[in-house]
Amino acid sequence: MKKVLNILLGVLLAITAALLVYAIAAPHSDNPAAYDPSISLNIIWCYVLVVLAVAAALFCAVWGMLKSPKGTKKSMLSVLLVVVVIGAAYIYSAGHTVNIPDLQNGGFFDHPETVITETSVIVSYVAVAAALLIALGTEIYRAFK
Repeated sequence: MKKVLNILLGVLLAITAALLVYAIAAPHSDNPAAYDPSISLNIIWCYVLVVLAVAAALFCAVWGMLKSPKGTKKSMLSVLLVVVVIGAAYIYSAGHTVNIPDLQNGGFFDHPETVITETSVIVSYVAVAAALLIALGTEIYRAFK
């Protein structure tokens, strides 16, 4: 099973590298509102990777709870923490207006779209900060252990 997962990871990495090279090497328009297939393809690939990551995380969490019911409490607390972070980011984002320019149509995007966008950005920032703090904390803990 581990060999299959390593092959799958290698395939995903190769696709990502190929799309990155395509995005860099493809000709781009000077007009930012113009459709760019290389960038669009990379954005779609990022969405696919995010969906796969979320599906893998959920599958592993459920599988772990089924194999070891002792960890159910910790898993539920983790899910609750994620829900709290997303909820807090949404409440913060909905509390004020951000003007995101709509280059395609002129003007600005509506409030619901900006709330979802800002919520996603805030959750991403929190996730990256948490990952860095956990990595640093783990290394410091191991150094003093």
